[in-house]
Amino acid sequence: MQTFFTPDQLKDPGIARANEVLRACVHCGFCTATCPTYQVLGDELDSPRGRIYLIKDMLEQGRPADEKTVQHIDRCLSCLACMTTCPSGVHYMHLVDHARDHIERTYRRPLMDRMLRAVLARIIPYPTRFRLALGLAKLGRPLAALLPDARLKAMLAMAPRTIPPVSRNDDPQTFAAQGAPRMRVALMTGCAQKALNTDINDATIRLLRRLGCEVVVARGAGCCGALTHHMGKTDLSHGSAAANIRAWMAEKHGAGLDHVVINTSGCGTTVKDYGHMFRTDPALAQDAAAVAGMTLDISELVVKLGIPEGAAKGLRVAYHAACSLQHGQQVKSAPKDLLKRAGFEVVEPADSHLCCGSAGTYNLLQPEISAQLKARKVATLEARRPDIIAAGNIGCMMQIGSGTGVPVVHTVELLDWATGGPKPRALTAG
Repeated sequence: MQTFFTPDQLKDPGIARANEVLRACVHCGFCTATCPTYQVLGDELDSPRGRIYLIKDMLEQGRPADEKTVQHIDRCLSCLACMTTCPSGVHYMHLVDHARDHIERTYRRPLMDRMLRAVLARIIPYPTRFRLALGLAKLGRPLAALLPDARLKAMLAMAPRTIPPVSRNDDPQTFAAQGAPRMRVALMTGCAQKALNTDINDATIRLLRRLGCEVVVARGAGCCGALTHHMGKTDLSHGSAAANIRAWMAEKHGAGLDHVVINTSGCGTTVKDYGHMFRTDPALAQDAAAVAGMTLDISELVVKLGIPEGAAKGLRVAYHAACSLQHGQQVKSAPKDLLKRAGFEVVEPADSHLCCGSAGTYNLLQPEISAQLKARKVATLEARRPDIIAAGNIGCMMQIGSGTGVPVVHTVELLDWATGGPKPRALTAG
């Protein structure tokens, strides 16, 4: 794609990177075939190619974002299926993230939009606040029909039936390896996940200790910054990310650290991009790149460690590939291979590359489109007649779980169970 940025514009690192991404695009349109919003809405401007044209025009002109551009960028899930499909290697993620930053700086949203986004940015990344909000949402759910905004209804519906008690395993501490220690890893405990489902981190710690890992929950680490990053709130997202970088590098320079392990793939995609996010920060660029380079999804780490082959369990597991894992991190076979080795029968739904509609806060800010994508995903999963649905991302688990009666668990919970841990609570309840 031909671009016409001026030399002065290209002095901005963000514009320079956008220019690189735009020039890689050859207008082929392969991305439209795998874009969920294009399939649902049928509008070229709601495809990656259409959004690229809108972003190009906005950035080249150096103008504030307009309502039309904002509408179509807001509808993007950032599922990144387009990046998997693109034959030219267009790094759409960096482009759309820069566009969202530009929108946040130059466009004044309607009052309700500003309020909702501010609430999400100031509550979800903070587990204590989020727990309180979930409790209030449960109390307010009977009044949902009276609310005029579908987004407010979606926020009330988000609250689970039961909010798990706080797990003290999420506190800063170190867990010794069982048997001969093989490596030392930092577990990112996350933010929303600590309020929604504490079983995931507990299972991760048990499994890694059993496989010979000393597991540290680093003091000072918290939200990865993904939620605010994808809302264009760069200062907030970089603040969260910087705290993590400092916390994990302190461990690396202290007792040592082989890897940062993440069991929420949406977070993993962002942490693995810290090097890019801080590339122009002289104080943090080197450490950010180091953290990004030693970060692994839990499935990647367990493949490195290896698990014993398990006897057949007689259970069919429908594996849902989270977009942030299969497209964002290009981790595709590891979770399925591990589940098969552990003794589970693994099946995949039709159109497994398509998003379930969760996408961070997307299901809250774009509830109508999200609901259509959820219905499609649940139908394709249930068509495989599974005993269990497994996924590697808490957002996907909540989204799919709200539309099916099939138990939904994290992949690591099944691996923990298969290697000596307790039966996942969701299966016991089911």
